[in-house]
Amino acid sequence: MTRLFSPWHMRSVVAKNRIVVSPMCQYMAVDGVAGEWHHVHLGSRAVGGSGIVMAEASAVSPEGRISPGDLGLWNDRQADALRPIAAFVKSQGAIPGIQIAHAGRKASTAPPFHGGRFLESHEGGWSTLAPSAIPFGDYGIPEEMGEPHILGVKEAFSGAARRALSAGFELLELHLAHGYLLHSFLSPLSNRRTDRYGGTLENRMRFPLAVVEAVRGVWPESLPLWVRISAVDWVEGGWDLDSSVILARELGKRGVDVVDCSSGGIVPDAKIPLGPGYQTSFSATIRKESGLPTVAVGMITDPSQAEHILVTGQADGVALAREMLRDPYWPLHAASRFGETSSWPLPYGRARS
Repeated sequence: MTRLFSPWHMRSVVAKNRIVVSPMCQYMAVDGVAGEWHHVHLGSRAVGGSGIVMAEASAVSPEGRISPGDLGLWNDRQADALRPIAAFVKSQGAIPGIQIAHAGRKASTAPPFHGGRFLESHEGGWSTLAPSAIPFGDYGIPEEMGEPHILGVKEAFSGAARRALSAGFELLELHLAHGYLLHSFLSPLSNRRTDRYGGTLENRMRFPLAVVEAVRGVWPESLPLWVRISAVDWVEGGWDLDSSVILARELGKRGVDVVDCSSGGIVPDAKIPLGPGYQTSFSATIRKESGLPTVAVGMITDPSQAEHILVTGQADGVALAREMLRDPYWPLHAASRFGETSSWPLPYGRARS
């Protein structure tokens, strides 16, 4: 058996393979509520044979949305709309997962297919929050968070985690990457605070780790908790790999099961050397130095490439994003290439080669 198609045990959950549908924003929700698009988008990738299907970044509060079209988990109506989606994903043999997030200073923007620019209040935008009043590029200046904001956001993450559980998700991921709120506390490029939440690495990690503790406190011990991080900022003086290793060790102490290793997003002008597997070395280092399982993500497109990442110990799972948009049935095609036995959906069995 290939490593790619070996079972993955995480607490009480067993994924049938190491293929993860990465959380990908669709910007198609109305008032944070999932609709038919989300059911088809996530359901088709479960039908396609992935072991884990992760719903997109779901905002823990209205002001935590990237755009007006983001999914949300700040009320029960949103959880109710996600329940049949999670149930369908599970019915197809995949683990239903969801990522929860707060966009911080990168909130209040138009969807990318409508330009992606910052939305002012008269355009339906809203005030944004950040560790320091430093804007992201030409976005609006965010409000520096005080203690009431910090407490409120922590409680919002806990509430979203409870709703994710009630909706039937069996894997939860916290978004500490891509320049969004929790990452912006970690990076010295966006966090210039002089109180106990800024300055030293220990202080900059304080609030993100408090959120992790709060979520682990309400997320069942029997279910896995993941964290996605930006392993590096790709900017001199920013968050770096050594800091990520230290963070990963602290995450492990707090009950995190897997670190999902991405990068970048804290500033708009970072020079990122894009290419196949450009982030896998981060995953490998964090896995080796922290002892935590990792997921590699970023321009993973070919089954042999994915298998190589796993058998060489660079990661325990691989997350595919754009390639899954191009081909929801990538896992079934990969299984055919490797001669693996895979469970095709019964209605599609006649097409199996």
